Order: sequence, then structure tokens, then C-alpha cells
Amino acid sequence: MSPLNISHRQWLLMKDKRSLSFLTRVLWFSTNQGQEGEAMAPLPPPIRVGFTENAGRGIFATRKISLGDLIHKAQPVVAHPSPAYLHKVCYFCLKCVGMRTSASSWRSMSNEEISLLHEPITAHYACNESSPGSSGLDRSFRFCSVECEEHSKGFFEIEKRADWSTFDEHCRMNGLKYPFLVKRLACMVLSGAEPADCLDILQPASLSPGMIARMEEEFELLRCTFMEAGFKDEKIAILTKQWYVGVLARIRINAFRIELAGGISGDLLSMAAASVLAEAAVGNAVYILPSFYNHDCDPNVHILWLEDVNARLKALRDIEAG
Repeated sequence: MSPLNISHRQWLLMKDKRSLSFLTRVLWFSTNQGQEGEAMAPLPPPIRVGFTENAGRGIFATRKISLGDLIHKAQPVVAHPSPAYLHKVCYFCLKCVGMRTSASSWRSMSNEEISLLHEPITAHYACNESSPGSSGLDRSFRFCSVECEEHSKGFFEIEKRADWSTFDEHCRMNGLKYPFLVKRLACMVLSGAEPADCLDILQPASLSPGMIARMEEEFELLRCTFMEAGFKDEKIAILTKQWYVGVLARIRINAFRIELAGGISGDLLSMAAASVLAEAAVGNAVYILPSFYNHDCDPNVHILWLEDVNARLKALRDIEAG
């Protein structure tokens, strides 16, 4: 048996039987068979999670998958823009603000939706001008649509109550990107949008004592930010030091760099090349199912992002069942 594999991810192990049950639900609700846009009767998922011969668990085809087939779509558990793109992409879906829209899409859009492409929604959150590093920082963020603004309430209603100047500046000065994902996930947990253990299914990275010590310092910045914003101890009690380190350890080994192909239409290889040649990642995101694909230097599956953070995994060649 040869598992499905992609070019820049390592396989990851599920923790226990509860994780296997959860992943089965993910398969049913996030898999899309055949070519995009085709009207098809529901079919069993074309993939399953099983054991490889020598590399733990992996993902296998349950039926033949043809070149170019869309195997799987996935929405992230958590995503965040890169600092350099913070004001250039949607704060929720990472879609480039002002990205060109196809003629067919224009025809199906209302006048209000079309106007939103030219006038992105701008939101703000608190900033204490006396905080270290706060001078000159733009604390406004843009959403590409009313829908994204609505979906963002799972974290933004909590996030905008605090002044993140010190935390954000610490991350920028030290070249850190993954703590931004932890910050967003913490806000999602406090709002009730996600449970605190939502990433426990993923394998954590091995951490040295020095790395853990630095993470614990970052946690204190996170906790202080919430405390200074008026969040009570009982409200943030779930966000422990152990939680922060555990989440960051999983993000370190499971996060994907989001490199948009720019909405390019065409054959699969062209889209894959456009993704690889993207100048820089617009952000990072963590998914569940894509994290279980094997890594291989000769992949049979490619993961790509067309306009936003929603991932698509397509077959690079014919893949036989098993």
C-alpha cells in the first residue's frame, strides 16, 4: 500500500481512538469527490486513515483517483496573516483585498457585494499609545466581506478588547510567527468558538528546555495582556502555561504557509507552479486532515490555495485504491 503524500508536510500520528472517531467525521464533512463544480450524488470518501508499513498512520485512497481530481477541501482550525501582509489581506480568510474577480463571479454578485470589493470593511482594536512599540502601529484590520467579518466574531470580539502592542512587537522583534496563531486560538477559546483541546489530535513537536523557557515567557505576555484588558482569572484559567506550550508545539510542526496562487485558472500543474512561485506567504494556518498526509519528494498530491485560506488537495497523477 502506498499512502497519499504531498511535497512539504510530514505525516502526523493521531493520539487515540477518540481522535480516530473525530477524524472520521472530518472526512465525511470536508471531502469533495471528483472535479470541482460537478453535480454528483454523494459518494463514500475517496480517502481513509490507516497504518503505513513503517511510518505510522497515513492517508490512503479508497478508490481510484484520477489526475486533477479534487481529493479534499479543508478549512483551517485557526489562521492568521503574516505581519507583512496584515493590512493587505482579509483578517479572517487571508484573501488579498482587491483581488480580481472572474466575469462569471461578477455576474452572480449583488451591487452591495461588488462595492465591498472596492471598499473593504475596516475594523479597529484597542491600542495604548504609551505601550512599548505601539508608536506608529496601524491597529486597523480589513475584512473582504460581511461574511468574513461575521465569522471573525469567533475571535475578534475578544481580541479587540485588549491592547496587543507589547505582545505583537515582541513577536515582530524576535521574528516569531506562530504565537500569532496561539493568540488567535486563545481568543477563540475564550469566546467559546473552539474548545481548548481542539488541536490535541495533532502530534506535537519535540521541544528543548530552552524553547520551552522562551514559550513560557511568551505565555506571560499573553496572560498579562488579557489581565490588563480586564479579563478575570476565572475567565482565562483554561489558558494555562501548559496549554500554551502544548498548542505552540503542535502548531510548530503542523502549520502551513499560505501561498496564494492568485486565483489563477487553468490546468493543475499551472496552479501548482503558481503556488510554489508565490513571493511570500500571506499567512499561516493549521488544519486537521491535511496534517495527516505523508511527506514525499515525489508527491502524488499537491495542496494549493487559490484565493483564500481554504485548502484544496488535488491529485498530481492517477492514484490507485489502497
